[in-house]
Amino acid sequence: MAYIDGSALNVVLPTLQKDLRASATDLLWIIDGYLLMLASLIMVSGAIGDKLGRKRVFMAGIALFTVASIACGLAPTSGFLIRARFVQGIGGALMVPGSLALISSLLPLEVQGKSIGTWSAASAIVTAAGPLLGGFLADLGLWRGIFLINVPLGGIALYILWTKIPESRAEPAGAPIDYPGAILATVGLAGITYSFISMSEYGAVTPTIQLSLLVGILSLAGFFWVQTRSPHPMVPLGLFRSRTFLGANLQTLFLYGALNLLSFFLSLNIVQIQGYSPTVAGFAFLPFIIMMMVLSRWAGSLADRIGPRRPLIVGPTISGFSFLWLSFAGLTRTLPEAFLTFLPPIILFGIGMAITVAPLTAAVMTEVPPKFAGTASGVNNAISRTAGVLAIAIIGALAINLFGHQLARLSARLPLAAETRQELLNEANQLAETTVPPDVPADLYPTVELIIKTAFIEMHRVVMIICAALSWLSALIAYFLIESRRNKKRLVDAPARPQTQEFHL
Repeated sequence: MAYIDGSALNVVLPTLQKDLRASATDLLWIIDGYLLMLASLIMVSGAIGDKLGRKRVFMAGIALFTVASIACGLAPTSGFLIRARFVQGIGGALMVPGSLALISSLLPLEVQGKSIGTWSAASAIVTAAGPLLGGFLADLGLWRGIFLINVPLGGIALYILWTKIPESRAEPAGAPIDYPGAILATVGLAGITYSFISMSEYGAVTPTIQLSLLVGILSLAGFFWVQTRSPHPMVPLGLFRSRTFLGANLQTLFLYGALNLLSFFLSLNIVQIQGYSPTVAGFAFLPFIIMMMVLSRWAGSLADRIGPRRPLIVGPTISGFSFLWLSFAGLTRTLPEAFLTFLPPIILFGIGMAITVAPLTAAVMTEVPPKFAGTASGVNNAISRTAGVLAIAIIGALAINLFGHQLARLSARLPLAAETRQELLNEANQLAETTVPPDVPADLYPTVELIIKTAFIEMHRVVMIICAALSWLSALIAYFLIESRRNKKRLVDAPARPQTQEFHL
C-alpha cells in the first residue's frame, strides 16, 4: 500500500495537477506532506512497535492509512489532498517498519539476508508496478483509484496479520516513549521542508522563510541533544558505533534522495514535456521492475555469502552512470525514439538498485541486536523518507528556480512585449504546466512552447547530474565505512547505560 501510493502518484501528477489546478508548489507538498510525517514519526513508531507489540502497531498503521486513503481519493481540492496526505503519512509511519521488524525478529540470522531479499523484491515490484497502475488509471481519468485501491488491500492485510502472524515485542510495555524526541524531529523536518518548498514562491529573504529554516535547524540540533540525554531515546545513538550501520544509513540518505528525484521529475518529463500518456510513463519504469524481480533474491544471498561491502560499492556506482545517461535525454519525436532514449538507462538503474537494495537493508538489520529490530528498521526507513523529504524540498526548489532562470534566458531572445514576457515568467512556478500567454503573436506561439520544453529539459539535465553525484557519493561511503565480512561484528546485547548514549563516528 505504502509503496504503490508513493510510486503511482508520481505518474499521475500531471493529470492531478490539471484536475485540481495545483501549482508546482502544491505538487511538492502532495509528495512531501506524506514523506514529512513518515520520516519524522517512523523512528518513534519502530520503537513503539518494539515496546507495545510490532503486530499491534503494524495493524493500527494499516487501519489509519486505509481511512486516510479514502479521504485522499475523495479530495475536492489540492489543499484538502495535502491535508489528507499528512494523515496518510502518520498511518504510514506506524505501518512501514512493521513488516521488516517482524521478519528480523521471527527468523534466524542465517536466513535473514535471503528473506530480506524476498522482502526487498516484493517492495520493489509493487513500487515499480505503481507507475503502470497509475498510468492506466490516469488515462481512464480515474487517478483517485490509486488511493481507493488501498481499501481492499488494507482489509486483506489486516485479516492475514490477525489470523496468521504471532505478536512480537522486545521491551516491557510500560517502558517510556521518547515523545520530546519525536516532537523535535517532526518540528525540525517540517521547518526545513516548509522553508525550501515555499522559498520559490515567497523568496529566500522573507522573514517567515528564514525563521522556519532557523527553527528547523535548531529543532534537529535539539533532537540529537535529547537523544544523548534520554534514558530511553527514540534513536539509540550507540547503534551508530558500528561503522557498517552508520555507513549503510548514510548510503540510504543519498541514494534514496536520488531515487525520489528520479521518480518525481522523470514522470513529469515523459508526460508533460515529451507529450506521451501516463501509461507510457508507467511502462518506462518496467525494466526497473524486471531487474528487481530477477536480481533481488540473488543479491540478498550474495550478501549472505560475501558480505554487503562489495555490492554496496558496485550497485550505486552503476546507478550513478544511469543518472548521467539520463542527463543527456532531450526532446523525442516518436515513441520508439522515446523508448530508445529512456529504457536503456532505466535498465541500468534497475541493475544498480537490484544489486544495492537487499544488501543495504541486510547491512542495517544484521548489525543490531534482535531487541532493536524495530528501532533499526524505523531508523533506516526514516532516513530513506527523510532523503525523499529533503531531496524533493531542496532540489525541487532549486529546480523551480532553475526552470524560471532558463525560461527568462531563452525568452529574452524573442521579440515579446515586456508585459507578455513577465506574464510568461510568472507562470514558471507551474513547471511543465506553464502555458503560453494569450497575447503571444501566432507566429511565435510554437517557439514559446518549444522554449518552455527546452527550459524544463535543461533543468532536468541538472537534476539528473545531481542524482549521479549522490549515487557516487553513496558508493564512496560504502568503500570507506562498510566493513568487509571478515571484519564484520554484530553489536551484542550490552547492559543499557541508564543516563546517556554517546555518538561515535
